Amino acid sequence: MFSGPAEDRQAIAELNGVYADGVVRCDPSTWGRVWAEDATWDFFGNMFTGREAIVGFWEQAMSGLEAVSFHCVPCMIEVTGKTATARVQTQEILHMKDGNTRVVGGLYEDKLAKIDGQWLFTHRKFGIVAEYNPQGD
Repeated sequence: MFSGPAEDRQAIAELNGVYADGVVRCDPSTWGRVWAEDATWDFFGNMFTGREAIVGFWEQAMSGLEAVSFHCVPCMIEVTGKTATARVQTQEILHMKDGNTRVVGGLYEDKLAKIDGQWLFTHRKFGIVAEYNPQGD
């Protein structure tokens, strides 16, 4: 369900675009600016706390990739004042440095806050919905 001011929902959709742009370009400064300073990221049950720790882990994870195609689509955004929740579907093609390729469909479950006039992720939980050619297969 989409609810709340259209301007805020558009800003959150654009925030996801910045996130995706950072992934595709493997750019930690772009990718990192979408997170609140004290954000948390639940990545397959591993919890990272604070923008610095989140970006540090992400840089490490991205180091094994030669290239990434990343597409995301917000499928629910509910804005209530200066907070929001969202669900975002993703499709990724991951070309690994070892030559393997994985195709991943995922889902983010998000909490966001409008901080100093800008929407930022305060919590993201990621899980895989479907995967083709997982590592080790």
